[in-house]
Amino acid sequence: MKFADLARSAALVTAVALIPATTAGIAQVDGRAGSEFARLFATYERIKASYVEPVDDEKLIRGAIDGMLASLDPHSAYLDGSDLQRLETMIDGNYTGLGLSVQMDDGAVKIISPFRGSPAMEAGLKAGDYITHLDGELIYGGDLDEAVSRMRGAAGTSIRLTIFRPGRDEPFDVTVTRGLIELEPVTHELQSGNIGVIMVNEFSRDVGADVFSAWEALSKEAPGGLKGLVLDLRANPGGSLDEAVALSDLFLEKGRIVSQRGRAAGETYVYNAETVYRGEIAKGVPMIVLIDAGSASASEIVAGALQDHRRAVVMGQRSFGKGSVQTLLPLGPDAALKLTTARYYTPGGHSVQEGGIEPDIAVPQLSDPDLAKRAKFILRESDLRGHLVNEAALKDEELERDLREDPRFTMTADELKEQGIKDYQLHYALETLRRTAPTALVHRK
Repeated sequence: MKFADLARSAALVTAVALIPATTAGIAQVDGRAGSEFARLFATYERIKASYVEPVDDEKLIRGAIDGMLASLDPHSAYLDGSDLQRLETMIDGNYTGLGLSVQMDDGAVKIISPFRGSPAMEAGLKAGDYITHLDGELIYGGDLDEAVSRMRGAAGTSIRLTIFRPGRDEPFDVTVTRGLIELEPVTHELQSGNIGVIMVNEFSRDVGADVFSAWEALSKEAPGGLKGLVLDLRANPGGSLDEAVALSDLFLEKGRIVSQRGRAAGETYVYNAETVYRGEIAKGVPMIVLIDAGSASASEIVAGALQDHRRAVVMGQRSFGKGSVQTLLPLGPDAALKLTTARYYTPGGHSVQEGGIEPDIAVPQLSDPDLAKRAKFILRESDLRGHLVNEAALKDEELERDLREDPRFTMTADELKEQGIKDYQLHYALETLRRTAPTALVHRK
């Protein structure tokens, strides 16, 4: 894929979101910044002349660019080479490796999420885990690109990862066999009681069409028709803004889906229903949307739209809370700036920045044996250094409501395992739909 094609197709809103530039221009330099540029150039000259070892220009200029962008927010960045290759993989991606989404967190490689069905997930790796060693070699403080390159490799080969899991006393080793990772953005299954489950793992190209196909397949498979639908957006870091709009439009007949507001007039848009798909699939079918702390950006757009229009009950845990939009600004043929240019808002005018989407029914993942320990270390947008502040000035206690214990949920992971329940949140959603008449499920406030 050429860079120009990549830029045109990269309408993304993820935890590392990207949207193609349309009207963005080159800003005029403020005349008052002259003295600051002089200091920057003086620093460059001093380093070139006096540093203990020779330093090439590329290293210094890249460092200056990275420093400028890092001072803005966690999602603005400079992309080139392998960074753009990873973006291509995220959009189209088939590759051989472990099936992990990772980021650098204060010098450590942190797992954002393992892809469903990947070797990493089958090996038991979880969102929030830190990878400290690869085949016994320390990678802390190293380069993310190098770590990712080492984790990829030929299918059938293995690599030993040393994992630090928040809540555990000691690190532990996991050996993972690499496989062919075919990113499957949408999967589906029919559960007893004619309840359909559609799992959206990421918002890559054609997700709207894939969900429509999944709905049609489930409808044919269910004798007498579907009696309920679960849309599972857990651990979904986001993806294409267009696909988030398309997916929302499948289940809405009218009204706003999401709005985007930026400083520049060209960065302000409104996306409405009936612009991608006419009519509404699953009309009259009770619907639950599952979210958790790993549901970010595009996932939050869909959950927020269906929640505000009272089309679905949102269940699970408070989402990640990334409500900003990034624009991909090309810098020559093989590099680009990923720059935060706007915020987005749900149909009701709610910004998810920091606070995320609050579920209508909060359901903890009781089947996770490390739930209590891991809850203290859950990473959300509000925890990222330099994140944008919500305009509503949310208080810490408002962001920590989901940490309070609920007396309704007291079963342990071992007790659930004895009952054969591997995924308590999904189990709770399915049971809710099974015991609720089609006309009785209402949106809760």
